This record gives sequence, structure tokens and C-alpha cells, in this order.
Amino acid sequence: MAEPLILALDQGTTSTRAILFDAKGQALAEAGRPLEQFYPADGWVEHDATEIFRTSVEVLREAVEKAGRTMAEVTAIGVTNQRETVVIWDKATGQPVRKAIVWQDRRTAATCERMRNAGHEPRVSEVTGLLLDPYFSGTKIAWMLDETPGLRARAEAGELLVGTMDCWVIWNLTGGRVHATDATNASRTLLFDLKAQAWSAEMLALFEVPAAILPTVLDCAADYGTTDPALLGAAVPIRGVAGDQQAALMGQGCVAPGEMKATYGTGCFMLVNTGETFAVSRARLLTTVAARVAGRTTYALEGSIFIAGAALQWVNEGLEVAGGGGGVEALAQTARADHGVVMVPAFTGLGAPWWDADARGALFGLTRDTGLAEIAQAAFDACALQTRDLIEAMRADAPHAFGAGVELRIDGGMSRSAWFSQRLADLTGVAVGRATYQETTALGAALFAGLGAGVYATIEEAAAARPSTDRHEPAVSSHIREGAYARWLDAVARVRTKA
Repeated sequence: MAEPLILALDQGTTSTRAILFDAKGQALAEAGRPLEQFYPADGWVEHDATEIFRTSVEVLREAVEKAGRTMAEVTAIGVTNQRETVVIWDKATGQPVRKAIVWQDRRTAATCERMRNAGHEPRVSEVTGLLLDPYFSGTKIAWMLDETPGLRARAEAGELLVGTMDCWVIWNLTGGRVHATDATNASRTLLFDLKAQAWSAEMLALFEVPAAILPTVLDCAADYGTTDPALLGAAVPIRGVAGDQQAALMGQGCVAPGEMKATYGTGCFMLVNTGETFAVSRARLLTTVAARVAGRTTYALEGSIFIAGAALQWVNEGLEVAGGGGGVEALAQTARADHGVVMVPAFTGLGAPWWDADARGALFGLTRDTGLAEIAQAAFDACALQTRDLIEAMRADAPHAFGAGVELRIDGGMSRSAWFSQRLADLTGVAVGRATYQETTALGAALFAGLGAGVYATIEEAAAARPSTDRHEPAVSSHIREGAYARWLDAVARVRTKA
């Protein structure tokens, strides 16, 4: 019997990529295409959905060809995607009615503010686990229906369909036969009842979104139809779907309560699996679906750090430290011990758990002995200390999920640094597992597809195919760690504009 091959489509914000994996989670070949972004007005970000589908087909074909295999040999396809980005298209012609609105887009900020002022946010959070923010899909959909002449009437007449990028790609790959999304993507729309695991009639009415245009919601490992042979050269089953952060959670093997991952890029996304417990956050973290497999839903708490790697970029470019991130790291390693410099990189405000959009960045603890090395180290430490903030908030919100031996599994650009990984362990007091294979998002999509295709019998068996980790244990005294955190909390208090 031939070894199972699983093809993952990773449809991201800046590129679309495909990676072919074997059943052991080993990458055999990959292909990618950059994705154009459009900025028609201040705070607006759009994508061309037709370009997204075209490049999806191209990279799926190319990855298989690079591996020297044929599409007929592929057992299943898994799809992961930039979450919250949404498009509306004509049910008959398959053409988008306008460009897709990207998750970064802020055009519905005023709508969200009006709804908050009207007192809707507590109920929205209770049902959906989310906050009222233009980040999520619900207000984007309503905006398109209201701002495009005739669109709302056509939607109510059943002539249109809506979906996030997973849904759009699947609809096209199956020749318009399957209009479906998975529970993780549905949980990011402001329209999905997390406990009932179904579209919420109450939220649909509140956001004025017609139910007729929404996709069916399936498990992360499920039957999403087969591809049109004319597109890929074979009818390949699509058996797995998850939003990018949940796919990375799976790719990091975080399938049990307390298992958590953080992805360090420009900012940082951190999720902790809370099991079947719907944890309500007191720190305004997001409650979201971690995975839904065989009808069993597990949840996660999610927090985001606005500025992570971007702080290093500021040191590199703003303070003219040569050598990119590597140069900043080399400089940081030469800093004096116990220098006491604290950077609060609130360049665009503070994210979870502070949520202060008006806060601004600052440096504290400067002396005559302070140099660029100390500032560079403070930039790295800010990433670690913000992570500690999230860990403390998650521990308070879901104490059942934090037992002995907890480990933070990390990926993303900053995780390539063994020095930062150790610094992260030291300043958080939590063991850090650095993924040896970085493409955990695509791997997670492949593992869900393998589960849906029967390659793996259980989610635990699928998760066992995750990459090995380079483990870093905390190696400084609690006195040093708590002193650093106390200085951090004092610095944050000084830049906050909201109590």
C-alpha cells in the first residue's frame, strides 16, 4: 500500500502556499505565490478573491510536481487560511461582487463603537466569545451588503453566498458543489454561538446578516467534497479545514487542556487549549474554538501582542543597528547584566490584557551607562514580558488548564533564536518548546486532513506527528524574574491612559 500523502493549502495574508507532507509530518515539497493587497482608503485593506483562488490552484499543482508525484497519489487536501477575511460572491456566476475585506481592515470601527455604546458587547461576548471589533467578519459582511447598491436585496433573495477564504477556495475547488466552513473559522465571525455550535439567530439579527448566504459549518476533520478533476487533474478529497492560528495550535500538538502555543511575527498570537470548558475571560481575552473533531468541541483562550518582532525592527531601522534582527540579537547579548532598562513597545497601543489603544511606547530606566545593547535587550525582553502578561491572564481565566510541567510551544521568526527562546523561558518562568519545523500552520491543516481521511485514528495520533521541539527550561532565580516583571508592570502603568 502506498504511503499516504497529504497536501496542505496555507492561504495567508501576504502569500498563498502549498506543502506536501507524508503521514509522519515530513514536508516533501512546497510552492508559494505572493498576494497583492489593496488600500483604497485609510484603514481599508482588501484582497482580490479571484487572485487567491488562481494562486491556490497554481501552488497545489506545483508542490506535487516538485515532489515528483502525481495528484492522483494525494490522499487528501487540508486548508488553512487567514481568519476573518471575507468575500461575497454571486451564486450563479461564481464571481465576487466586490473585493474581499481583509481581517486588518478597520472601516467598521464606528459601527462597533456605536454597538458598544448601545450596550451590546456583553451579550455578544457571552454568545460568540469575541469582542465588538472590526477585526471580525460580521460587521464586514453587513457593510458590504449595505454599501453596495442592491446587494442586500440579492442576499435576501438567495442569489449570493458569503465565506471566509477557506470557504471561498473550497467552493471553487469543488466546482461550486460545497459551500462550507469549519467551526474554527465560524467562531471568528461574531455570528456563531460557541456553546450551541451553530449560527446564532440572535447575532444574525443584531448584525443584519441573512442566514441564507452563510455556509454550512463542519468539523475541522470532515468531508468537504472532492476537487473538480479539471482543476488539479484528479478528484482529490478535501478532508481538513482550520483557521491559521487553530491550525498552528494543532501543528504544535496542543490538543489537551493547558497545552499552548505562541507565534512570534510582527506581533504575537497566543492560544491555550482549555479543553471542553468554555472559559469566560475577565481580561478581555477571546474565547474561541480550538478544534471540533467527531462532533466534540474543544475551546481555547486567545490573546494577541500588537508589537513583538516589530520592536526589533524599530531598533534595527529606527536606531540604525545594522544586520537586521540577527544584528539586534547579537547586540542584545552584549548588554550589561541587571541594567534595568524597560521598553514598553506600545507603538500602536497595548493589546491584551491591557487594551489601551491610546497608550504609546516608552523607555524607562535609562542611565549614563545605557547604550544600544541594553535597549536592544529590552526590546527582546518586552516580547517575553508581554507573553508573561498573557500567561497570567490565561492562568486566571482557566486555572484548570494550568497544571505542573506546563510548556509554551513557540514558532514564528523570533523562535528561530535559541537565545530568545531561553530568555522567554527565564522571564515567564515557563518551559519553552521551540519547534524544529516552523511551518506549523500548514502542518496543522495536513494533520486535520489526515484525520478526516482516516490516515490517523484519533486527534492524539495526528498530533503525535508534530515536529520535535528544542526545550528550554527557566534558568534564572525567581528573584531576578519577579524583579524584571515588577519593573515591567510599573512601566506599563506609566504609559497607560485607561485605569
